[in-house]
Amino acid sequence: MTPVRLRVRRPGRLAVEASALLAAAVVAFPLYWMVLSAFRPAGEIESAQPRPWTTSPSLDSFRRVFGQQEFGRYFLNSLVVAGAVVIASGLIAFLAATAVTRFRFRFRTTLLIMFLVAQMVPVEALTIPLFFLMRDFGQLNTLGSLILPHIAFSLPFAIWMLRGFVKAVPEALEEAAALDGASRSRFLWRILFPLVLPGLVATSVFSFISAWNDFLFAKSFIISDVSQSTLPMALLVFYKPDDPDWGGVMAASTVMTVPVLVFFVLVQRRLVSGLGGAVKD
Repeated sequence: MTPVRLRVRRPGRLAVEASALLAAAVVAFPLYWMVLSAFRPAGEIESAQPRPWTTSPSLDSFRRVFGQQEFGRYFLNSLVVAGAVVIASGLIAFLAATAVTRFRFRFRTTLLIMFLVAQMVPVEALTIPLFFLMRDFGQLNTLGSLILPHIAFSLPFAIWMLRGFVKAVPEALEEAAALDGASRSRFLWRILFPLVLPGLVATSVFSFISAWNDFLFAKSFIISDVSQSTLPMALLVFYKPDDPDWGGVMAASTVMTVPVLVFFVLVQRRLVSGLGGAVKD
């Protein structure tokens, strides 16, 4: 008979696992409380002694959310903005990362440093200049005023991250493709693009979350045309200074979280490989 080996975990490993579980619980608790509050009846939400559970779940908050006349419009606008930002920033970042990695030209290092510096500038410091810029271009009260700034803010991080993936692809692979008769554009889209795709997925997650959850630009650039508002603006419908509808706020926030979770589920495999490393020679 084969002897049974008992795996004895070291105290250090147990401590690390316990710390990881504790950190996960701390991070997940606000999400749990948001979903719980969305299903609570109004009496429990306003109770002075809140409990981490509910004995009488209710869908009244969700009914009020979906009963809003413009909620579907807000949802569609958010999808358009986030989708346009992900696609446009991904393609531009891929081409830019390929250019600064494969080609040698003057001021290449300066350009990369400028990308890094642009990433450090606070968004709040640029909101007012961007407002006047959008006004001069006639983009206020349009989805373009939300798409263009998010593309600009997503590009520095995406270019820096994709630069490592492009650099990890051996130049010998490009030379072999050229010997086989492949043009540079064919190598770019048929060979390099699939190899860099995990990095594109990783950067697209950050671009999607930034555009999907944006409130600052939506509040600043969408002034009078309510039909161009996005989901974060829908929260203001339920938040009133004198009588806030916390159930509606939590239900709307829960609905906003669902597309993000779906997006994560769809790209999780490529996301892990994208965050874990790049192609190796």
